[in-house]
Amino acid sequence: MTTQNELRLLPWTGPEGKPCYLSTDDRNGYMSRLADNIESEQLETAAALLKQAAETLGDERANPGDMQLLAKELTGALRDVLRVATSRGHLLDASEPHRF
Repeated sequence: MTTQNELRLLPWTGPEGKPCYLSTDDRNGYMSRLADNIESEQLETAAALLKQAAETLGDERANPGDMQLLAKELTGALRDVLRVATSRGHLLDASEPHRF
């Protein structure tokens, strides 16, 4: 049976917001590539939002509604990036020997 550390955390959630995991030895399989592509899009979105945040925070004309929308979008992007980092961290732990 596959242990939790051998499972890949996928960049989406299942019903009720529960995490989804992939159990496979094929990092080039369809589901692995799909997850890689979605993670890449999530990271690109986060980078674009970071640029937008810098511009919005520097804009004296930005109103509270703009700031609230920005905070909501940044929160979602941060959640996605954290999931990617967690997933990739587990992949590194499972595939690379620890060096001290």
